Amino acid sequence: MSDLQRSFARAKLAGLPLEAALPPNALLEEDEHEGEGEDHLQPLPEPEQDEDSSSASSASSAASTGTIRPNSKKALDPLSWTEYFAQEYYLENIRPEETIIHHVYVTPPAPKGPLFVLHHGAGSSGLSFALFAAELHKALPKSGVLSLEARGHGETVVKTPDGQIKGEPHDLSLNLLSSDLADAVKLLQTKLEWPQLPDIVLVGHSLGGPIVTDVALKGTLGSSVLGYAVLDVVEGSAMDALQKMNSYLATRPKSFPSLTSGIEWHTRSRTLRNSTSARVSVPSLLSRRPDPGAFAHDPQPWVWRTDLSATEFYWENWFTGLSKKFLEAKGGKLLILAGTDRLDKELMIGQMQGKYQLQVFPEAGHFIQEDQPEKTAMVIVDFYRRNDRSALVLPPKVGELLKQKS
Repeated sequence: MSDLQRSFARAKLAGLPLEAALPPNALLEEDEHEGEGEDHLQPLPEPEQDEDSSSASSASSAASTGTIRPNSKKALDPLSWTEYFAQEYYLENIRPEETIIHHVYVTPPAPKGPLFVLHHGAGSSGLSFALFAAELHKALPKSGVLSLEARGHGETVVKTPDGQIKGEPHDLSLNLLSSDLADAVKLLQTKLEWPQLPDIVLVGHSLGGPIVTDVALKGTLGSSVLGYAVLDVVEGSAMDALQKMNSYLATRPKSFPSLTSGIEWHTRSRTLRNSTSARVSVPSLLSRRPDPGAFAHDPQPWVWRTDLSATEFYWENWFTGLSKKFLEAKGGKLLILAGTDRLDKELMIGQMQGKYQLQVFPEAGHFIQEDQPEKTAMVIVDFYRRNDRSALVLPPKVGELLKQKS
């Protein structure tokens, strides 16, 4: 380059705005991490595989877990439920054939405030609604929540008449699960000394959907139920996918070296797409092996609390007839899905006839209330407001008008 060319180049460069220089190998690093987010996470060690899973609340969850993606480097330590609920209770329910101690998370409603009764999916726990419950209370401060843990899940315990704790397999028939839910609500009423039940909105995710629908259909909570919301489960797609459920469960890890690694697996596999929710809910899905002596040096002592493969006998019982029940039960009806492809024919017809409200969150996975807690809460609060009987202003009766004129 001649002296004249160098002088011209320096003059042109001097007129350009100053920019920070790229760090060494910046372009190489950008190529290596393209599409992986802002941080890079080392791959997890290969866990053992088994048929157990806490993430298969219904067959539709399989679609949200096909891709392993790295999570950010931020801490994945467990978070306490106390950030999201006011209280937890162990409600004793004595029956002739058994005693069930319902473990529930509760935030009591304000006077005349509604109660949102939440039921999780199979293999999950009451903490799957933790972030949703907090967003719900933020959007509707007078509201309360009751998040139940089903038998065989979380810390709910079933005992025989002589006081022995029942192990798996548990009776998870739909009729019994819906009775458990209704009884837990009534036990909470007694515990908190409510003179009458508050207005109730039932919310069920996956397996919880058929349960809350069954409660609404049978009317076991009376006229207090304003409506019910079902999250990401419909009869048609669920029944179709049950044929592949065992293969799906076989892809799940059998155990984990720590709670943090369990959380990390859920977020990396995209089973849960909200790491904060995973930090709250996943620890309740795992427990240490029951016989620590036999596994004193076990590198992976954390196993699934609920054996989903042992529930296979009940799968069809849960979902058969769900669409018909959903459309026929009394009260407002809300269906929130992660994709419209999940609708079956009966629900498509009902939706075109305006029999229920449909909301789709295509950006969410199967665990809608965990992946999108704020959006889910806003939709359900709006659903409550449109079905709130106390907000109705009825016109005066003709007789009362005539008396006023006279």
